[in-house]
Amino acid sequence: MKTPDSENLTAQRQDKQLQGIELESVMEKRRLDQALNAKEFAVCAGVSYSTARSWFHLPGFPVFHGVIFWQDFVHWRTNHNGLATQPEDLSYHNAMTAASASKLPPRAAQILHEA
Repeated sequence: MKTPDSENLTAQRQDKQLQGIELESVMEKRRLDQALNAKEFAVCAGVSYSTARSWFHLPGFPVFHGVIFWQDFVHWRTNHNGLATQPEDLSYHNAMTAASASKLPPRAAQILHEA
């Protein structure tokens, strides 16, 4: 029986661009709220590399200098699907406000604000 994880790994093995990307290391970067490049994002999201690259070029997609923070993607996806909810914490809300003023994705704005 196939599970979502096994299907993701099967798709990853078929995509030559993603063969060297380890799911465990990508999930650890996601857990630590570290930026993901297009290949890492593709593995984490369970999409092909070409799909991830096309998303990276969509207007309003929260890419910052070629990387994305997972929580920014989740926020974008939620808003893109019309399912917007309140931010989970005030610091993220403040970052979203700063991001809208600076045109940065929320997590990138939060990191710059905290620096």
